[in-house]
Amino acid sequence: MYLILYIMAISALCLVQLKPAGTCIRGTAARRDYNILAYSKGTKKVKILRYMLIFVPITFVGEFLHWTPTLMFVLTALAIIPLAALMGEATEEISFYSGPKIGGFLNATFGNATELIISFFALKAGLFEVVKASIAGSVIGNILLVLGLSMIFGGIKYKSQHFNQKVIDNSASMLLFAVIGLTIPAIFMHTLDPALLSTRYEGLSVIVAVIMIIIYILSLVFSFYTHKDIYSVDHSQESSPKWSIKKAIAVLVGATVLIGLESEFLVSAVEPMSEAIGLSEFFVGIILIPIIGNAAEHSTAIVMAMKNKMDVAVEIAIGSSLQIILFVTPVLIFLSLLFTPMSIVFNEFELVALVFSVLIANRVATDGESNWMEGVQLLAVYLIIAVAFFVL
Repeated sequence: MYLILYIMAISALCLVQLKPAGTCIRGTAARRDYNILAYSKGTKKVKILRYMLIFVPITFVGEFLHWTPTLMFVLTALAIIPLAALMGEATEEISFYSGPKIGGFLNATFGNATELIISFFALKAGLFEVVKASIAGSVIGNILLVLGLSMIFGGIKYKSQHFNQKVIDNSASMLLFAVIGLTIPAIFMHTLDPALLSTRYEGLSVIVAVIMIIIYILSLVFSFYTHKDIYSVDHSQESSPKWSIKKAIAVLVGATVLIGLESEFLVSAVEPMSEAIGLSEFFVGIILIPIIGNAAEHSTAIVMAMKNKMDVAVEIAIGSSLQIILFVTPVLIFLSLLFTPMSIVFNEFELVALVFSVLIANRVATDGESNWMEGVQLLAVYLIIAVAFFVL
């Protein structure tokens, strides 16, 4: 029910016309053409997500008055969504002043900052399974849910849509490597005698994390320097900055701090909320938290598909998944060393879903075009996986 409501809400948000604004795509030097923080309806600008900022002070009141965990979880989720969008807009504004290379790096770094912050507080609380489930859920959701909805909405308007096959193929291949990196520790874990693992296994997780972060840095060099011509786009629709550099930095810092506070509220409500309504922490981690952290970005990908910019939509979905594995996961492994070291092992269900999702991503990249039926198939697979995770 929660998933269906989310799909309906995102669909409603994306059926409106968005206002142009230059925005960098994570992991590339390209820029998005639309800002999800505002859209024009007639002559009146309506800022939907900014209206949702009212939930921020409400959550502080709720925390002070000790409202029920279920209510607090819902309210903090509604507060985090506009804060994440505000963080993204601030990062994009800074990129106008810093230039395309630094701007692209900032967008790549802050692309999944919201989920990283949420996962950090979950890590601090010892909710390791929730953290790992949210990592897997982000990848699965980006590839199946976001890409599926993008293809459906774009395919309804356009019979067939095309995208930059060279860029997507490179990202999909990198994603396949990244998932292989995640499966090796799991195979190691499930095939050896647990008595033999001890501290050596923790060392394996750290080594894998180091390799992944190095690959991530090299991928940025590849995108922004040595092969930037592959990622070149038409800059004719780029707009000028709306904010001063001081305002952009202040908003970025403020949004980051507020997301940190809201994330602490959210994580503290996970366990009691799960018990109260009968949801497993695993389901919360693999389905709900990725949706909360990436809802604003999800709608952006769908809108780009509706504007017949399918290459942007596909790169948002695949590029975000790539960053989750190569950047967010290693950072969380390193941060866990400050508390209780977290292994990089995923359970069998997560691994199967991850592998299938990445194989689908590589399949999508083979022909360079998409249609609404392919989107229906992706969405159907996601719903099946979500239902399976719900009953676990």
